[in-house]
Amino acid sequence: MPHTILAEGQRIPVSSGRSEGADLWIPMASLGAATGWAIKPEGACKGEVCVPMPRGREAEFVSPSAFNYTAFMRYMGHPIAHRGDTWCIAARPEDRNEQMRSLQAPDFTLPDIDGNLHSLSDYRGKKVFLASWASW
Repeated sequence: MPHTILAEGQRIPVSSGRSEGADLWIPMASLGAATGWAIKPEGACKGEVCVPMPRGREAEFVSPSAFNYTAFMRYMGHPIAHRGDTWCIAARPEDRNEQMRSLQAPDFTLPDIDGNLHSLSDYRGKKVFLASWASW
């Protein structure tokens, strides 16, 4: 059964895997392609960053054939919302707070009234007035 992970502004389809309650176990064979993480002797690694599995709790995260990705993300401090076959993994509160302290707005792209796309980064170094409204 296909599953979906919403994380880091991306929709990540996971074609194989199994859900057990609020946990999503991703097969080792597709873990790297789906998430960028790999299991190595030193722990779960993404690029050059490796996170050791907590001693005595390895079975919560790793089985011979799969990795409990959502349990690992919770262990890393990421809030997770789950409904059906979709998991939404949010940024860690510490990371979000650091973004807020930097006072730098995240980049985004929106169309103008004529349909031309504009990104906030196009105006870097210039003063920008953003107006928004909602009909509700």
